[in-house]
Amino acid sequence: MNTKEFYIKRCLELARNGLGTTYPNPLVGCVIVYGDKIIGEGWHVKAGDAHAEVRAINAVKDQSLMKKSTLYVTLEPCSHFGKTPPCSDLIIDRKIPNIVIGTIDPFASVAGMGVKKLLSAGRNVSVGVCEDECEELNKRFFTFHRKKRPYIILKWAETKRRFIAPIDQQKNEIFWITNKYSQQLVHKWRSEEQSVLVGTQTAVMDNPKLNVRHWKGNNPTRIVIDKSLKLKKGLAVVDSSQPTVIFHQDKLNSENRGQLRFENLNYDEDILPQLLKKLYDLELQSVIIEGGSKTLQSFIDSGLWDEARVFTGQNNIKTGVKAPTLQKQASKTFDIKGDKLNYFYND
Repeated sequence: MNTKEFYIKRCLELARNGLGTTYPNPLVGCVIVYGDKIIGEGWHVKAGDAHAEVRAINAVKDQSLMKKSTLYVTLEPCSHFGKTPPCSDLIIDRKIPNIVIGTIDPFASVAGMGVKKLLSAGRNVSVGVCEDECEELNKRFFTFHRKKRPYIILKWAETKRRFIAPIDQQKNEIFWITNKYSQQLVHKWRSEEQSVLVGTQTAVMDNPKLNVRHWKGNNPTRIVIDKSLKLKKGLAVVDSSQPTVIFHQDKLNSENRGQLRFENLNYDEDILPQLLKKLYDLELQSVIIEGGSKTLQSFIDSGLWDEARVFTGQNNIKTGVKAPTLQKQASKTFDIKGDKLNYFYND
C-alpha cells in the first residue's frame, strides 16, 4: 500500500461514520497531512452542515501548515454553491498545494468542475486513488445519479426448507424465522437506507412498523404497493408516525394527509419502472425491499436490484410460503449467532 492509498483508506473509515445521516449528500471523509502526520480530519455528518473538507481544515490547529500540506478526500470537492459554499474555493483560499481525490463526483453540478477549478488555481491534483472502494462507499449516491433510480437492496429470511412464512399464518401473528440479533441488524440496516418497501399482503398479515425501534437512527420512508387501497385504519404503515408513500392504481384518487402520501401507478403497464421513477423524483436514493415473496420475486425477475441480503434461520416449518428464487451464488456469508446471512450482488 502506497502513501496515497494509506490516507485515502483513512478517509474511507471516517466517511462511513455518516452512513444514514447525510442524505441527499454523499458520504465523504477527508484528512490533511503535513510531513508524515495527520494534522486534521473530518467527515460529512449531515446535509446542510459543514462538508468533510471544511471539518478537516478547521481541525488543523496551526493553519500556517496548510501551505505545505496535502489534502486527501474520498470524493471530488464541490465547486458550486448549495447549502454551503464550494469546498474547492476554501482549499484554494487556504493555499493547500496538493490534493488527492478518491473519485470524481457524478452529480451534474460538480462532475469534474471541482478538479478543474483546483487545477486552474495551480494546485497539484491526483484522482482515482482507491477509486473502486470510494465508489462502493457511495454506491447509493452513484446509482441514484447515474441510473436515475434508488439503490435497491432485497432482504428476506427463509427457513432451511426455503419457506418465508407459514401458509396458515394468522393476521398480525409474525412467525420469526431469525433470532433477535438478526432482527436488530435489520433495524440497523433500515437506519442506513432512505426507504423500505413492502406489498399489500405483508402490510396486512405482518402489520410491520418498518421503523428502527431496535436501533438508534432515522426511520426510513415507508413504501407500500397497494393497488386497490386495501390497507385499513389501524395498520402500522398508515399510522402517520413516519413518512409513508402508498402506490395505487391510477384510476383511484386519494388525498395526502399528514405524513401519508398517495401516488398513482398505471397497472396496465409494468409498474416497477414507474415506481422507481417516482422514488427517484421523491429523491430517495436507496430502498430495502422487505416483502413479500411475490414482490421480491418481481424485482428479481425484472433484474431491478443491486444486492440481496438473505437470512437462513434456525426456526423451521414443514410447509409454507416459498421464498423468492435467486439464481446467484453468495458473495459473502456470515454467522449471526446461529443464523446464516448471505450477500448476493447483481453484477
